[in-house]
Amino acid sequence: MYRLIGFNPSPYSIKMRAVLRYRRLPFIWDNRTDAREVAQRHGLPPVIPVLVMPDGAVMNDSTPLIHELERRHPGERSIVPPDAVQAFLAALIEDMADEWLTKCMFHYRWYYEPDRKFGTHWVTADRAPGRITPRTAEAAKAFHDRQVGRMALVGCTETTKPIIEASYARVLAALEAGIPTQEYLFGTRPSLADFGLFGQLQILATDPTSAAIMRAEAPHLHTWLMRLDDASGVEGEWQAADSAPAPMVIALLRLAGEAYLPFLKANAEAIDEGRDMLHVRLFDRE
Repeated sequence: MYRLIGFNPSPYSIKMRAVLRYRRLPFIWDNRTDAREVAQRHGLPPVIPVLVMPDGAVMNDSTPLIHELERRHPGERSIVPPDAVQAFLAALIEDMADEWLTKCMFHYRWYYEPDRKFGTHWVTADRAPGRITPRTAEAAKAFHDRQVGRMALVGCTETTKPIIEASYARVLAALEAGIPTQEYLFGTRPSLADFGLFGQLQILATDPTSAAIMRAEAPHLHTWLMRLDDASGVEGEWQAADSAPAPMVIALLRLAGEAYLPFLKANAEAIDEGRDMLHVRLFDRE
């Protein structure tokens, strides 16, 4: 049996939990153990979730974990499309969800005061359920201050706020228009791209401000997230390799081309040139 160590307010933890459920792999959900401490004890970076394999091997980071499960369980409800083009597109969209849509998640959670309050409570209560003590209250305040203080490091500033919120709106619009006609991005079964989007969007569907926007503007997406949380009963097929990508896939790829890929290019150039700041023009904003 697998043991998944994470916690509920973590988009990457619930992403992997949904993958394990869909793939019907027996696992224990452990949200009481400190995943970062476990990772570091095994010589891994402090990244969550951590997956302890049935043979005792320990790995972390959701995307490598997905591919390790594909290696260990080939062909058994795989979430990687067999067509090479679809597999590439799914990997690109998953990466954009993990690294760009997560900026939306971080922005909404720590920019707006009601979300800061709720997010701090959720993380604290999930890690230490029960009565709030002076110690847990102190830890909650320290966590809140740390996360708010990291906003610029993550790229969530007043300057980037319109770009981040526009990105969220475009993801909602793409999926809201597409899900009623084709439930998953690459057919009638979910791919790693669907699960990558799920992880970030499920958190955005829970935090107050982003959840209100989603419920008002993307109700089909909101209920899609509830279904994908446990898709162990889904039986489906991949889209034919020679068919055109679904419109929602095209819309997400346009977002990648207009925002995520230019950001990655600018980030790589800043690293190569030894700069600690990057400048990029996205959506006609510098």
